[in-house]
Amino acid sequence: MFGRSSGHEQVVFCQDQASGLKAVIAIYSTALGPSLGGTRFYPYATEDEAVEDVLNLSKGMAYKNALAGLDHGGGKAVIIGDPKRDKSEALLRAYGRFVQSLGGRYVTACDVGTYVEDMDVVARECGFVTGRSPDSGGAGDSSVLTAYGVYQGMLASAEHLWGTADLRGRRVGIAGVGKVGRHLVGHLLEDGAEVLVTDVDPAAVERVRAAYPAVSVAADTDALIREPIDVYAPCALGGALDDASVAVLTAKIVCGAANNQLAHPGVDKTLAERGVLYAPDYVVNSGGVIQVADELHGFDFERAKRQASGIRTTTARVFALADEEGVPPAVAADRLAERRMADVGRLRGIYLGS
Repeated sequence: MFGRSSGHEQVVFCQDQASGLKAVIAIYSTALGPSLGGTRFYPYATEDEAVEDVLNLSKGMAYKNALAGLDHGGGKAVIIGDPKRDKSEALLRAYGRFVQSLGGRYVTACDVGTYVEDMDVVARECGFVTGRSPDSGGAGDSSVLTAYGVYQGMLASAEHLWGTADLRGRRVGIAGVGKVGRHLVGHLLEDGAEVLVTDVDPAAVERVRAAYPAVSVAADTDALIREPIDVYAPCALGGALDDASVAVLTAKIVCGAANNQLAHPGVDKTLAERGVLYAPDYVVNSGGVIQVADELHGFDFERAKRQASGIRTTTARVFALADEEGVPPAVAADRLAERRMADVGRLRGIYLGS
């Protein structure tokens, strides 16, 4: 499944038969510091599928942390199973012991299928946990600043494409209104946008409609992207942008919270050829990792929010470099991240004395 070409520093398989834990932890890079990334709890069909996902996600975290200006490398973990059925205190504590065994090379947090209360349990066995509850001295729900960062990315995208950082009167389609998507709805409605949503979970749609009666609902993602929308915000799982979806997409901007939105590397070029401005996912969805990284230094929400506000500037830098070098924004973002990892990583080789 992986080899030299993956470029990862370390991949760890974790199993505890008594609790049913089966997990994989992947560390892509520690060039900028300890790797940081969430734990995804998901019912993968096969172990190979889980490994592929954790390799992609951990690499994405390295690039995300680099462009967010954090002194952290990229890491990620996946727990194989159905969180509604398989999650238990024993399993989470067993997982925490495996994270602890890495000695701080990997710092974990929440992701799909894991929540603040889960991190509190993991932290009972492990000192390298963030995204904990306020009662435990943590930052709480990181989806708050994730959504805020995506909104900042949308403003930068609107300014680049339409000349004004304003979404008033624009129609935004959000696929996935779970932890992040529902917060994003609030920002957009407050800005005067019209919002259309969909989710595979009808309960998630109903929660959003109850909180924001002004939203419209599409039957599914395929229907949503065919609707006349100005901005498409994928906020569920990865692979949202493939050849088939891009061919029918009506939006002129893609800016969402989901990780690894491009199904394959050529999709970014296809988007550019169709005149669609793509805000690279790991640039605009970094508000959450900014929040949990701040927790490691004694959490201050306003300080973290100020840093997350910089996502707008970073997104604008990516678009400017893309125009300057004649490449899609995804390529420009990669180049900026790789430059920082190389430049700062080089300094790690400078001996500071004992």
